[in-house]
Amino acid sequence: MATNPLLRFRRSAAQLHALAEVERTIRATDSKCRRKYLRDFNDAFQTYRRVLATSDIDQMLSSAETILVGDYHALPASQRFTAQLVEKLVTTGKEVVLGVEAIVASDQHILDEWQRREIDSDELRSRIRFETDWGYDWQPFRELMERARAAGVKVFGLDCTPRQDMRSIRARDRHAAAKISEIRKTHPNAVTVVLFGESHLAPNHLPKLIRELRPRDQMLTVLQNVDALYWLSAGEPQDLVEAVEVNHGVVCVFSATPLEKYEHYRLCIERWKLERAGKLDLAPSFYNLIGTLFRFLNLNLYAARGDRAPSFLVDELPEVWCVKGEEQLERLLYRRMSTRVQEVTTAIRELGSYYVPERNVIVAHEFRMPWAAEQASRFVFSACRGGIPKLTGEEDRFYAGVIEVALGYFGSKVLCPSRKLYTEASVYSEYLKSDAETEQAGLSRQAFHSLLDWVLVHKHYEKNRAEFRRVAKTMSAQERWGESHRAAAATMLGQLLGSELYMAYLRGTVGKRLLRKVYFKDLSKPGSAKSLYLQTTERLVPTRASRQQQMVS
Repeated sequence: MATNPLLRFRRSAAQLHALAEVERTIRATDSKCRRKYLRDFNDAFQTYRRVLATSDIDQMLSSAETILVGDYHALPASQRFTAQLVEKLVTTGKEVVLGVEAIVASDQHILDEWQRREIDSDELRSRIRFETDWGYDWQPFRELMERARAAGVKVFGLDCTPRQDMRSIRARDRHAAAKISEIRKTHPNAVTVVLFGESHLAPNHLPKLIRELRPRDQMLTVLQNVDALYWLSAGEPQDLVEAVEVNHGVVCVFSATPLEKYEHYRLCIERWKLERAGKLDLAPSFYNLIGTLFRFLNLNLYAARGDRAPSFLVDELPEVWCVKGEEQLERLLYRRMSTRVQEVTTAIRELGSYYVPERNVIVAHEFRMPWAAEQASRFVFSACRGGIPKLTGEEDRFYAGVIEVALGYFGSKVLCPSRKLYTEASVYSEYLKSDAETEQAGLSRQAFHSLLDWVLVHKHYEKNRAEFRRVAKTMSAQERWGESHRAAAATMLGQLLGSELYMAYLRGTVGKRLLRKVYFKDLSKPGSAKSLYLQTTERLVPTRASRQQQMVS
């Protein structure tokens, strides 16, 4: 499979830097990663045949009778992908059953009680000894179970003990294969979805045993986020590769990045260490992202800043407040932050973390990429420009907000390339939002459409500034907007600019020198924020300058 090495390097360099620190922590704690059983999995999947479209995956799923889904237990995206897959299969009208490794087969009677709603999820969690026997995060697994039950899908436990002894892992494979064969016999017309640890899905492990027992079944193995395949796919010309075909009957989907995957595993390790104390420290994960962005920009955290000596960037790292629940979050915010409580609370619910520049603090309930990467990038922008600039004009505040959103989005895309680009086509798709969706953003349908019109006119203005004769009238609409209106416009323009910056960086038309200029630009002078915005957009398409020169001449 031929891919572009330079494109792969540009997409992957920052993430690889961040990943190195995480892997050091994991290797120091987890000695099992060098076992032959795990090496079998890594060695089996080093390349792929072709990139797959969504329609290709749907076609493969429609003909499969048994679907083996690889699970990276510490990664919530693995379980959420499986929930989506199960729901998608149900919508086709097929009977679907789900088998999971996280519950041992001997506890099936407890699972059946829960499926009949005789016990609640908390009792299920306690009786199957989820924390002591399994040990990974309960929330995403509970979400998978509840979504399966809501879709009318029967759930089966597949595993057996002992789980912690690698010497018994092949015996566990034989047990699971037998249970899957039994399920296929009792539900012959159903699609059997199996969520099992990824290392079990090497060709000579669980798949081989199932084929020996069920040679005529149509089986599809769906791997998730295999490292070697992810790094290889980064060299593909399209921005986002969602899936690849490894070989016949084996595909790999990308629901998360390697950095996201291993950061969640490191957090699991920390959670296990701090289980008795009941406190999980998310700060190292955020500091790793921040340090990676500084290295990406070729900035030394430990060098004195020439204009503010003896100030050091490393001395300006944000405090990270870790909260376990909403009640603790509200107490913490009301005690330490008298303003913006509602804004921060809403952001935490939606994103899991939020950077508050005026306090230089990241408030975090959980680590969720790419939102965590976006908050880290917003801090880097704040640190580079020396804090919050004093802005008096409404236009200055608006464009400063646009640039903050743009660099937050750009940094998150650098650290998490799986985040989708926001393009003008994305803006056009916003017209299809329902009244309920626009009201959720604090705008009526008419006001929201007016906002979209303004954003598209603004982009046209950027590309054709010399042609505009009535710019002041066209662009002054924002003066009459309310706060939610301005925030939505700044978010859209910022995400468009962040996406354009990222694509220009991949093409090589924007280098790190220009990026540093944008990060370090002093925005406190009147008009400087808008000027920086327009200068930056002008640099993103090389033909603009020459086109304007032709118009002047």
